[in-house]
Amino acid sequence: MESSSFLTVEDQQIDISQVIRYLQTSGKLGQFISDVLRQHVIEQELETQTEIDVSPALAEQTIIDFRLKNQLTDPQKFQEWLKNNGTDYASFHTSVTFSFKLEKLKALVTESKLPEYFIERKLYLDRLVLSRIMVDSQELAEELQTQIEEGSSFEQLAKEYSLADERIFNGMMGPISRGTLPDMLRAAVDVASPGQLIGPIEIEGRFGLFRLEHFLPASLEDNQLKQTLQNELFDKWLGSKIQSLTVKLQVS
Repeated sequence: MESSSFLTVEDQQIDISQVIRYLQTSGKLGQFISDVLRQHVIEQELETQTEIDVSPALAEQTIIDFRLKNQLTDPQKFQEWLKNNGTDYASFHTSVTFSFKLEKLKALVTESKLPEYFIERKLYLDRLVLSRIMVDSQELAEELQTQIEEGSSFEQLAKEYSLADERIFNGMMGPISRGTLPDMLRAAVDVASPGQLIGPIEIEGRFGLFRLEHFLPASLEDNQLKQTLQNELFDKWLGSKIQSLTVKLQVS
């Protein structure tokens, strides 16, 4: 394969083989190839998915909104911004159009798999807010439990007795993932109602009293969460596609 100029630096030409050597030396060649393969798979898929289309008007309006938001309505300022970011209007327009196509491709690839994936991940997506008092002995934990049941302030006792860092916040933790709770605590929380006292429960040699404050169930109605799951599924799909490729590095 003949060498071809890739960059010119101070009138010195850097060919593609030198670029590859630089990337190898810096330990970044693997990531570079991964990024190229990722883009290659996406571009190939977009070519085959003829139903994925973006109207030029949508891209134009997005660019107008971007310019308004970033105070780039003045044509000269916008041209300076494009130049400073190493692009031009045509390339910027292409980039905006591509971003819309990519989102449509993500939706197309993940739509049928998303509900099942959400159920698989729900244990860790559900969140809750707990308050806790952690002490060294079961006897003290049981005594504090009695005091709380008789009307003493959970918050005050947390400040006075808890060994956990959140004692300065009256014992309140969270929000925390339901899936990260120890099994015994999670089982108790799952049948508890907000405001209910739980414990004492032994955790890593200490004894805890817990109070469920709020339960924050995950839902696909949450657009941010839905987008996160779509991205995860899309990355899995991309990884599978890339692994099936036969790749040869042809640089002399």
